[in-house]
Amino acid sequence: MSIRTSLVFLFDLFAVVVAWIGGLLVRFNFEWPDDYGHRPFTSLIVLLALHALACRWAGLYRGMWRFASLPDLKRVLKASTASTAGLVALLIADRITAAPTLPRSMLVLYPLFLLFIMGSGRALGRMWKEQRLYGDLIATGKPVVIVGAGSGGAMLVQALEHSPEWRVVALVDDDQRKWGLDLSGHRVTGGIDSLAHTLIHHKAAHVILAMPSAARATIQRATDIAVSAGARVFTVPALEDLMEGKVTIDAMRPVDIEDLLGREPVKIDTEHIHALLSGKTILITGAGGSIGSELCHQLAHFNPVRLVLLETSEFALYSIVERLALQHPGLPLTPLTGDIKDGERLEEVFAAWRPQLVFHAAAYKHVPLMEIGNAWQAVRNNAFGTLQLARAACRHQVERFVMISTDKAVNPTNVMGASKRLAEMICQAFNARADAGTTQFEIVRFGNVLGSTGSVIPRFQAQIARGGPVTVTHPDITRYFMSIPEAAQLVLQAAAIGQGGEIFVLDMGKPVKIVDLARDMIRLSGYTENQIPITFTGLRCGEKLFEELLAANEETRETPHPKLRIARSNPVTDDLLSALQGWLEQPGCVDDETVRQTLARWVSQYVPATLTTEAEIS
Repeated sequence: MSIRTSLVFLFDLFAVVVAWIGGLLVRFNFEWPDDYGHRPFTSLIVLLALHALACRWAGLYRGMWRFASLPDLKRVLKASTASTAGLVALLIADRITAAPTLPRSMLVLYPLFLLFIMGSGRALGRMWKEQRLYGDLIATGKPVVIVGAGSGGAMLVQALEHSPEWRVVALVDDDQRKWGLDLSGHRVTGGIDSLAHTLIHHKAAHVILAMPSAARATIQRATDIAVSAGARVFTVPALEDLMEGKVTIDAMRPVDIEDLLGREPVKIDTEHIHALLSGKTILITGAGGSIGSELCHQLAHFNPVRLVLLETSEFALYSIVERLALQHPGLPLTPLTGDIKDGERLEEVFAAWRPQLVFHAAAYKHVPLMEIGNAWQAVRNNAFGTLQLARAACRHQVERFVMISTDKAVNPTNVMGASKRLAEMICQAFNARADAGTTQFEIVRFGNVLGSTGSVIPRFQAQIARGGPVTVTHPDITRYFMSIPEAAQLVLQAAAIGQGGEIFVLDMGKPVKIVDLARDMIRLSGYTENQIPITFTGLRCGEKLFEELLAANEETRETPHPKLRIARSNPVTDDLLSALQGWLEQPGCVDDETVRQTLARWVSQYVPATLTTEAEIS
């Protein structure tokens, strides 16, 4: 037994002496009876021996006072109960004698005093030790207000107790029953609406959102209040990551725009998706892009026999292979460079690897860039590439072909959107052909994904990092947004429930004003609009004020999944593929104006926007 353990053991024996004598004194109003005799002291010796055994039995000396906590108090209660059981035996023996001397009230007084002395001694020991070790650190940490006084807040307060960086000064929570109460010594001052006042009162400039399962609207409200008060906002990891042990509660990160624009977690039919994907060889085109790479990660969870990754960019292909190998070791990967417009390369890939499923995510997607000087290349890549890929899929009897489309294909005003609508029509035509074999074609149409390559969020981030200004094309422009993982999961869900020929439309929620997005990003970066101004540059060529997920003559019908609907689009003509083939396969280049005129003949909803100068590309 170490010296420290010996001292704790002696303290517990001393607690028995104090509890026993103190109990007797209380019983006799602090007037010791003259004729009481020696029996109480004889009983005390017996109690000391019994208590020593009880403490060892309860495992009381396995815990350290410095870290005394609820399990240690449970051991104290266990030892006290066993010691009181010994007292019961003593009282029974005392009652057998001719002249009993031990009062029955000791059955109440002794355990109360004993439990109080042993428990408070350990609590005081921990407080004294922590003050010596952490007192200076706690005093110098940055004051922080925690939003959320539930289980997440309690875990966070406990995790930050010894942090040299943070000093919790208060909590806020919308649950009025918690107002005015203390959580580990820290007051819940009020609701989230009182956050600004709490920050000012405690002179705090930092907020941590400890609400891993809260609704997005609540997170948005708390962040808006904190940022408006000039505070930096952090958040704790997601609840599922905490429960799976991937991270700890104190693994905080700054709140970013995806936390505010992100949506509720997607629930997918894992069983049916697993049945579709398990044991299959799957080809992903555009595998190194934003959607393609996330599709690869999502597909890897469903035990495919192999992923065949087709990508034109060598670096993008290298990057996705490295990430997949790290996160999914043992998954067979076949990284292939190649262009979907290259029919011979596609024939080689399909013949060598015999994919059973194709997820087609390769596309040119930047609207202004494709509008001037690149119109024919956009059509060739998005439409002709899809035609070549669909041919190869049918020729090699691929089971299912899933094309990733866009909301810009609805009533398009730009070449990119029109070329994607043409690609949709090609897939519909192949699905309707009697000689298409067993290949089933499906289309999934959605809007912008948060943080995708070339999208508005990375551009705003770069502009803020340069000190501004942040450029927005129009004060009223809106866009739909969803997270990349959500988009990929819903693509898999659509693939699992599709019967062939459908255009699946994703529930994109409410459109977001881009200027509000810019303001949020500026505030989350710790700046004001005076420091990082917003300037309006005017709509770029081919750009619309708002995006649509359905054309005016399209209706939708429900699917088994609440975030997926099926658009009833116009049927395509029987001669579409043969007529398109001649145009798309013509040699040489086609000028932009001719491309637009021809697209307008094929895509009836396409109305080209009026073009001005090449400066509008940027």
